[in-house]
Amino acid sequence: MDLKLEFVDPQRDRQGRVRYYYFRRAGRRWRLPGEPGSPEFMAAYEQAMSGASLIVTNRIRQGTVDALVHSYLHSVTFNDLALETQRTRKNILVRFAKEHGDKRVAKLKREHVVIMFGKKAEKRFAARNWLKTVRALMQFAVSDGTLKQDPTDGIKNLSGETTGYPTWNEEDIAAFQSRHHIGTRERLALELLLCTAQRRSDVVKMGRQHIRNGAIEVRQQKTGTPLAIPIHPDLQIALDAMKSNHLTFMITCAGKPFTAPGFTNWFRKACNAAGLSKGTSAHGLRKAACRRLAEAGCSANVIASISGHAGLAEVARYTKAVDQVRMARDGMAMLIKARTAK
Repeated sequence: MDLKLEFVDPQRDRQGRVRYYYFRRAGRRWRLPGEPGSPEFMAAYEQAMSGASLIVTNRIRQGTVDALVHSYLHSVTFNDLALETQRTRKNILVRFAKEHGDKRVAKLKREHVVIMFGKKAEKRFAARNWLKTVRALMQFAVSDGTLKQDPTDGIKNLSGETTGYPTWNEEDIAAFQSRHHIGTRERLALELLLCTAQRRSDVVKMGRQHIRNGAIEVRQQKTGTPLAIPIHPDLQIALDAMKSNHLTFMITCAGKPFTAPGFTNWFRKACNAAGLSKGTSAHGLRKAACRRLAEAGCSANVIASISGHAGLAEVARYTKAVDQVRMARDGMAMLIKARTAK
Protein backbone atom coordinates (compact mmCIF):
# COMPACT_ATOMS: atom_id res chain seq x y z
CA MET A 1 0.00 0.00 0.00
CA ASP A 2 1.76 3.16 -1.23
CA LEU A 3 -0.55 5.67 0.44
CA LYS A 4 0.03 6.33 4.13
CA LEU A 5 -3.54 6.43 5.40
CA GLU A 6 -4.33 6.64 9.08
CA PHE A 7 -6.33 3.78 10.66
CA VAL A 8 -6.16 1.59 7.52
CA ASP A 9 -5.36 -2.04 8.34
CA PRO A 10 -4.45 -4.36 5.41
CA GLN A 11 -5.26 -8.05 5.93
CA ARG A 12 -4.78 -11.11 3.73
CA ASP A 13 -7.73 -13.45 3.23
CA ARG A 14 -7.56 -17.25 2.77
CA GLN A 15 -6.87 -16.85 -0.94
CA GLY A 16 -3.94 -14.54 -0.23
CA ARG A 17 -5.72 -11.40 -1.46
CA VAL A 18 -5.16 -8.20 0.48
CA ARG A 19 -8.29 -6.65 1.97
CA TYR A 20 -8.33 -3.22 3.59
CA TYR A 21 -10.17 -2.28 6.77
CA TYR A 22 -10.76 0.94 8.64
CA PHE A 23 -10.06 0.30 12.32
CA ARG A 24 -9.69 2.56 15.33
CA ARG A 25 -9.02 1.41 18.85
CA ALA A 26 -12.20 0.26 20.62
CA GLY A 27 -14.12 0.75 17.38
CA ARG A 28 -15.74 -1.48 14.78
CA ARG A 29 -13.61 -2.79 11.90
CA TRP A 30 -15.06 -1.63 8.56
CA ARG A 31 -14.23 -3.16 5.18
CA LEU A 32 -13.06 -0.55 2.64
CA PRO A 33 -13.87 -1.35 -1.01
CA GLY A 34 -11.35 -1.36 -3.83
CA GLU A 35 -7.69 -0.36 -3.65
CA PRO A 36 -6.21 2.60 -1.71
CA GLY A 37 -6.44 5.70 -3.87
CA SER A 38 -9.38 4.43 -5.93
CA PRO A 39 -12.55 6.60 -5.92
CA GLU A 40 -14.66 4.03 -4.06
CA PHE A 41 -11.92 3.41 -1.48
CA MET A 42 -11.30 7.11 -0.80
CA ALA A 43 -15.03 7.87 -0.59
CA ALA A 44 -15.50 5.17 2.07
CA TYR A 45 -12.32 6.22 3.89
CA GLU A 46 -13.42 9.87 3.91
CA GLN A 47 -16.78 8.86 5.31
CA ALA A 48 -15.17 6.77 8.04
CA MET A 49 -12.74 9.54 9.00
CA SER A 50 -15.60 12.04 9.24
CA GLY A 51 -17.27 9.84 11.84
CA ALA A 52 -20.24 8.83 9.66
CA SER A 53 -21.59 5.34 10.24
CA LEU A 54 -20.87 2.87 7.48
CA ILE A 55 -23.46 0.29 6.56
CA VAL A 56 -22.71 -3.08 8.13
CA THR A 57 -22.09 -5.60 5.39
CA ASN A 58 -22.53 -8.72 7.48
CA ARG A 59 -25.61 -10.07 9.25
CA ILE A 60 -27.92 -8.03 7.03
CA ARG A 61 -31.36 -9.54 6.73
CA GLN A 62 -32.47 -9.98 3.15
CA GLY A 63 -35.45 -7.89 2.11
CA THR A 64 -34.66 -5.03 4.50
CA VAL A 65 -33.78 -1.43 3.68
CA ASP A 66 -30.24 -2.18 4.91
CA ALA A 67 -29.88 -4.97 2.34
CA LEU A 68 -31.31 -2.84 -0.45
CA VAL A 69 -29.05 0.12 0.28
CA HIS A 70 -26.00 -2.12 0.51
CA SER A 71 -26.87 -3.78 -2.80
CA TYR A 72 -27.46 -0.45 -4.53
CA LEU A 73 -24.22 1.12 -3.28
CA HIS A 74 -22.27 -1.81 -4.74
CA SER A 75 -24.16 -1.91 -8.03
CA VAL A 76 -23.06 -0.90 -11.53
CA THR A 77 -26.00 1.52 -11.55
CA PHE A 78 -24.53 3.44 -8.62
CA ASN A 79 -20.90 3.23 -9.73
CA ASP A 80 -21.78 4.66 -13.14
CA LEU A 81 -22.81 7.93 -11.47
CA ALA A 82 -20.45 10.89 -11.26
CA LEU A 83 -18.27 10.72 -8.13
CA GLU A 84 -19.79 13.85 -6.60
CA THR A 85 -23.29 12.42 -7.15
CA GLN A 86 -22.17 9.16 -5.56
CA ARG A 87 -20.89 11.03 -2.51
CA THR A 88 -24.12 13.00 -2.10
CA ARG A 89 -26.38 9.99 -2.54
CA LYS A 90 -24.30 7.76 -0.30
CA ASN A 91 -24.52 10.27 2.55
CA ILE A 92 -28.31 10.43 2.16
CA LEU A 93 -28.68 6.65 1.95
CA VAL A 94 -26.47 5.96 4.96
CA ARG A 95 -28.77 8.20 7.03
CA PHE A 96 -31.83 6.59 5.43
CA ALA A 97 -30.56 3.12 6.36
CA LYS A 98 -29.72 4.26 9.88
CA GLU A 99 -33.33 5.38 10.38
CA HIS A 100 -35.14 2.58 8.54
CA GLY A 101 -32.56 -0.16 7.96
CA ASP A 102 -34.38 -2.97 9.77
CA LYS A 103 -37.71 -2.36 8.01
CA ARG A 104 -38.98 -4.59 5.20
CA VAL A 105 -38.75 -2.93 1.79
CA ALA A 106 -41.89 -4.71 0.62
CA LYS A 107 -43.92 -2.92 3.30
CA LEU A 108 -42.77 0.55 2.22
CA LYS A 109 -45.79 2.32 0.74
CA ARG A 110 -46.29 5.58 -1.09
CA GLU A 111 -47.91 7.19 1.96
CA HIS A 112 -44.83 6.38 4.05
CA VAL A 113 -42.56 8.14 1.54
CA VAL A 114 -44.92 11.14 1.45
CA ILE A 115 -44.68 11.49 5.23
CA MET A 116 -40.88 11.20 5.25
CA PHE A 117 -40.58 13.67 2.38
CA GLY A 118 -42.92 16.11 4.10
CA LYS A 119 -40.70 16.22 7.18
CA LYS A 120 -37.81 17.43 5.02
CA ALA A 121 -39.72 20.01 2.99
CA GLU A 122 -38.58 22.92 5.15
CA LYS A 123 -35.12 22.69 3.60
CA ARG A 124 -36.08 22.75 -0.05
CA PHE A 125 -32.71 21.95 -1.63
CA ALA A 126 -32.01 19.04 0.74
CA ALA A 127 -35.57 17.71 0.31
CA ARG A 128 -35.26 17.62 -3.45
CA ASN A 129 -31.96 15.73 -3.25
CA TRP A 130 -33.52 13.31 -0.76
CA LEU A 131 -36.44 12.44 -3.03
CA LYS A 132 -34.20 12.05 -6.09
CA THR A 133 -31.95 9.67 -4.14
CA VAL A 134 -34.74 7.59 -2.60
CA ARG A 135 -36.48 7.41 -5.99
CA ALA A 136 -33.29 6.08 -7.58
CA LEU A 137 -33.06 3.49 -4.78
CA MET A 138 -36.66 2.37 -5.28
CA GLN A 139 -36.28 2.16 -9.05
CA PHE A 140 -33.24 -0.04 -8.47
CA ALA A 141 -35.37 -2.22 -6.17
CA VAL A 142 -37.96 -2.61 -8.94
CA SER A 143 -35.29 -3.48 -11.50
CA ASP A 144 -33.78 -6.24 -9.33
CA GLY A 145 -37.17 -7.68 -8.36
CA THR A 146 -37.19 -6.60 -4.70
CA LEU A 147 -40.26 -4.44 -5.36
CA LYS A 148 -43.07 -4.77 -7.89
CA GLN A 149 -43.93 -1.08 -7.84
CA ASP A 150 -41.98 2.08 -7.08
CA PRO A 151 -43.47 3.72 -3.93
CA THR A 152 -42.11 7.11 -5.01
CA ASP A 153 -44.03 6.96 -8.29
CA GLY A 154 -46.32 9.97 -8.65
CA ILE A 155 -44.73 11.95 -5.80
CA LYS A 156 -43.86 15.35 -7.21
CA ASN A 157 -40.71 17.04 -6.11
CA LEU A 158 -40.92 20.52 -4.65
CA SER A 159 -41.88 22.98 -7.35
CA GLY A 160 -40.20 26.27 -8.06
CA GLU A 161 -36.58 27.05 -8.71
CA THR A 162 -34.05 27.11 -5.91
CA THR A 163 -31.24 29.61 -5.99
CA GLY A 164 -28.91 27.18 -4.25
CA TYR A 165 -25.63 28.58 -3.04
CA PRO A 166 -25.63 32.40 -3.17
CA THR A 167 -23.55 34.04 -5.88
CA TRP A 168 -20.70 36.19 -4.60
CA ASN A 169 -21.07 39.88 -5.42
CA GLU A 170 -18.16 42.25 -5.99
CA GLU A 171 -18.32 43.47 -2.37
CA ASP A 172 -17.89 39.88 -1.13
CA ILE A 173 -14.91 39.34 -3.41
CA ALA A 174 -13.28 42.63 -2.37
CA ALA A 175 -13.78 41.83 1.34
CA PHE A 176 -12.14 38.42 0.93
CA GLN A 177 -9.22 39.85 -1.05
CA SER A 178 -8.74 42.58 1.57
CA ARG A 179 -8.53 39.98 4.35
CA HIS A 180 -6.46 37.36 2.48
CA HIS A 181 -3.57 38.88 0.55
CA ILE A 182 -1.54 37.56 -2.38
CA GLY A 183 0.85 34.89 -1.13
CA THR A 184 -1.68 33.13 1.12
CA ARG A 185 -3.35 29.79 0.44
CA GLU A 186 -6.73 31.43 0.96
CA ARG A 187 -6.12 34.00 -1.79
CA LEU A 188 -4.88 31.32 -4.19
CA ALA A 189 -8.04 29.31 -3.52
CA LEU A 190 -10.21 32.32 -4.30
CA GLU A 191 -8.42 33.08 -7.58
CA LEU A 192 -8.51 29.44 -8.69
CA LEU A 193 -12.26 29.25 -8.11
CA LEU A 194 -13.05 32.67 -9.53
CA CYS A 195 -10.75 32.60 -12.55
CA THR A 196 -11.51 29.04 -13.72
CA ALA A 197 -15.25 28.78 -12.86
CA GLN A 198 -14.69 25.19 -11.73
CA ARG A 199 -16.14 23.13 -8.89
CA ARG A 200 -14.19 22.54 -5.67
CA SER A 201 -13.72 18.85 -6.66
CA ASP A 202 -11.76 19.96 -9.75
CA VAL A 203 -9.90 22.88 -8.15
CA VAL A 204 -8.35 20.67 -5.44
CA LYS A 205 -6.82 18.43 -8.13
CA MET A 206 -5.25 21.23 -10.21
CA GLY A 207 -1.45 21.43 -10.27
CA ARG A 208 1.37 22.88 -12.32
CA GLN A 209 1.51 19.71 -14.42
CA HIS A 210 -1.91 20.73 -15.79
CA ILE A 211 -0.62 24.02 -17.24
CA ARG A 212 0.05 23.87 -20.97
CA ASN A 213 0.36 26.73 -23.44
CA GLY A 214 -0.92 29.33 -21.00
CA ALA A 215 -4.00 27.33 -20.01
CA ILE A 216 -5.03 24.96 -17.22
CA GLU A 217 -6.21 21.64 -18.62
CA VAL A 218 -8.75 19.80 -16.53
CA ARG A 219 -11.15 16.90 -16.94
CA GLN A 220 -14.18 17.62 -14.79
CA GLN A 221 -14.83 14.99 -12.15
CA LYS A 222 -18.61 15.33 -12.27
CA THR A 223 -19.15 15.31 -16.03
CA GLY A 224 -15.88 13.99 -17.47
CA THR A 225 -15.72 17.08 -19.72
CA PRO A 226 -12.15 18.01 -20.83
CA LEU A 227 -11.43 21.74 -20.67
CA ALA A 228 -8.50 24.04 -21.42
CA ILE A 229 -9.02 27.31 -19.53
CA PRO A 230 -6.71 30.26 -20.33
CA ILE A 231 -5.00 31.55 -17.20
CA HIS A 232 -6.34 34.95 -16.10
CA PRO A 233 -3.65 37.51 -15.09
CA ASP A 234 -5.05 37.65 -11.53
CA LEU A 235 -4.66 33.89 -11.21
CA GLN A 236 -1.14 34.01 -12.66
CA ILE A 237 -0.10 36.55 -10.00
CA ALA A 238 -1.49 34.32 -7.24
CA LEU A 239 0.25 31.24 -8.69
CA ASP A 240 3.60 33.03 -9.01
CA ALA A 241 3.39 34.06 -5.35
CA MET A 242 2.82 30.44 -4.20
CA LYS A 243 5.43 28.34 -5.95
CA SER A 244 5.84 24.82 -4.57
CA ASN A 245 6.91 21.31 -5.58
CA HIS A 246 3.58 19.73 -4.67
CA LEU A 247 1.42 18.01 -7.28
CA THR A 248 -1.57 20.21 -6.42
CA PHE A 249 -1.79 23.97 -6.02
CA MET A 250 -3.94 23.64 -2.91
CA ILE A 251 -2.41 21.77 0.03
CA THR A 252 -3.27 21.42 3.70
CA CYS A 253 -1.10 22.68 6.57
CA ALA A 254 0.35 19.17 6.65
CA GLY A 255 1.45 19.49 3.02
CA LYS A 256 -1.11 17.04 1.67
CA PRO A 257 -3.74 17.53 -1.08
CA PHE A 258 -7.18 18.61 0.08
CA THR A 259 -10.20 16.37 -0.20
CA ALA A 260 -13.24 18.18 -1.59
CA PRO A 261 -15.14 18.17 1.77
CA GLY A 262 -11.98 19.16 3.66
CA PHE A 263 -11.42 22.06 1.27
CA THR A 264 -15.03 23.20 1.75
CA ASN A 265 -14.68 23.32 5.53
CA TRP A 266 -11.32 25.10 5.36
CA PHE A 267 -12.57 27.66 2.84
CA ARG A 268 -15.69 28.31 4.91
CA LYS A 269 -13.43 29.34 7.81
CA ALA A 270 -11.57 31.69 5.45
CA CYS A 271 -14.92 33.25 4.49
CA ASN A 272 -15.79 33.67 8.16
CA ALA A 273 -12.45 35.38 8.80
CA ALA A 274 -13.27 37.84 6.00
CA GLY A 275 -16.59 38.66 7.63
CA LEU A 276 -18.71 37.21 4.82
CA SER A 277 -22.31 36.21 5.45
CA LYS A 278 -23.38 32.69 6.36
CA GLY A 279 -23.92 30.55 3.27
CA THR A 280 -21.11 32.14 1.27
CA SER A 281 -19.32 29.17 -0.26
CA ALA A 282 -16.76 27.96 -2.77
CA HIS A 283 -19.53 27.06 -5.20
CA GLY A 284 -20.80 30.63 -5.03
CA LEU A 285 -17.51 31.70 -6.66
CA ARG A 286 -18.21 29.41 -9.63
CA LYS A 287 -21.48 31.31 -10.00
CA ALA A 288 -19.67 34.65 -9.62
CA ALA A 289 -17.29 33.67 -12.41
CA CYS A 290 -20.26 32.95 -14.70
CA ARG A 291 -21.85 36.25 -13.68
CA ARG A 292 -18.68 38.17 -14.53
CA LEU A 293 -18.46 36.48 -17.92
CA ALA A 294 -22.08 37.39 -18.65
CA GLU A 295 -21.47 40.99 -17.59
CA ALA A 296 -18.52 41.10 -19.98
CA GLY A 297 -20.93 40.32 -22.80
CA CYS A 298 -20.17 36.59 -23.22
CA SER A 299 -22.87 34.36 -24.68
CA ALA A 300 -24.16 31.26 -22.89
CA ASN A 301 -22.06 29.07 -25.20
CA VAL A 302 -18.89 31.01 -24.42
CA ILE A 303 -19.53 30.82 -20.66
CA ALA A 304 -20.17 27.06 -20.87
CA SER A 305 -16.88 26.60 -22.77
CA ILE A 306 -15.10 27.80 -19.61
CA SER A 307 -17.38 26.53 -16.82
CA GLY A 308 -18.04 23.18 -18.50
CA HIS A 309 -21.80 23.25 -17.86
CA ALA A 310 -23.35 20.34 -19.77
CA GLY A 311 -26.57 22.27 -20.50
CA LEU A 312 -27.09 25.92 -21.32
CA ALA A 313 -30.23 26.43 -19.22
CA GLU A 314 -28.35 27.28 -16.01
CA VAL A 315 -25.77 29.44 -17.78
CA ALA A 316 -28.55 31.27 -19.64
CA ARG A 317 -29.82 32.58 -16.29
CA TYR A 318 -26.72 34.75 -15.98
CA THR A 319 -26.95 36.15 -19.50
CA LYS A 320 -30.69 36.70 -19.10
CA ALA A 321 -30.19 38.64 -15.85
CA VAL A 322 -27.47 40.81 -17.41
CA ASP A 323 -29.54 41.40 -20.55
CA GLN A 324 -32.51 42.46 -18.42
CA VAL A 325 -30.44 45.05 -16.55
CA ARG A 326 -28.85 46.34 -19.76
CA MET A 327 -32.14 46.56 -21.63
CA ALA A 328 -33.88 48.20 -18.67
CA ARG A 329 -31.19 50.89 -18.50
CA ASP A 330 -31.36 51.44 -22.26
CA GLY A 331 -35.14 51.62 -22.12
CA MET A 332 -35.19 54.10 -19.28
CA ALA A 333 -32.57 56.27 -21.01
CA MET A 334 -34.70 56.30 -24.16
CA LEU A 335 -37.78 57.26 -22.15
CA ILE A 336 -35.95 60.13 -20.41
CA LYS A 337 -34.56 61.34 -23.72
CA ALA A 338 -38.01 61.27 -25.33
CA ARG A 339 -39.63 63.13 -22.44
CA THR A 340 -36.85 65.73 -22.37
CA ALA A 341 -37.22 66.40 -26.10
CA LYS A 342 -40.83 67.51 -25.67
